Amino acid sequence: MSTVTWITARGLFGRSRFLMLLPLPLILIGLAVLCRSLGVDPGQWGPPVLVGLGLAVVLPVVSLIVGTGVLGAEIDDGTVVHILTKPLPRWQIVLPKLAVAAGVSAVTVGVPIYVAGVLADSVRLGLALVAASAAGALAYSALFLALSLVTRRPVLLGLVYVLIWEGLLGRFVGGTRVLSIQQWVIALADWMAPTPLLGTSVSVPVAAVLTALVAIGFTVLAIDRLRSFSVAGETS
Repeated sequence: MSTVTWITARGLFGRSRFLMLLPLPLILIGLAVLCRSLGVDPGQWGPPVLVGLGLAVVLPVVSLIVGTGVLGAEIDDGTVVHILTKPLPRWQIVLPKLAVAAGVSAVTVGVPIYVAGVLADSVRLGLALVAASAAGALAYSALFLALSLVTRRPVLLGLVYVLIWEGLLGRFVGGTRVLSIQQWVIALADWMAPTPLLGTSVSVPVAAVLTALVAIGFTVLAIDRLRSFSVAGETS
């Protein structure tokens, strides 16, 4: 498993798509620092920056880029053949890749969201946002990794989920929020550091249970789907 982890990390950091992870976190930090330096009331800039940008855009987009890339890119360029020919159980391929995807996403998002949370409120809020974002990164990564094995257009379907389901429908149709990873992250962060800057109608128990179910369920789906791949990289 350590070999697969190393190969995945090296491939991810060696691809140009990793550079796509940097702009959004930098924008998040820049906006938080700018608002704080200008003396803007955190009650005015906190929700749009922390939630509207950080949890609604930076977290899912970074997770989408990384989650679809750790295995999907290898399928596209054919290098997955070298892994599939190894005498490894499929779970020993999926789990390290999921760990890399979730870890990279959590760190990439955790640093700027922590800075923004501290500037908006307190260290406690910053740490709560980091912890909740890490849980969200795991759920998102499992979802997007599974999508890369189920469809040839995982990025497109991932954007549909993030922009349409979580973004558009989540804003205007309250019932969809219970199936939104974004709302689960908000609920968990608000539970760990209660603040008027965060708010959701999803309860903490529901958020915790569904986050775990999505992470486990889509990981199992990814493992099962990878078993159907032949050495040529096609599904049977």
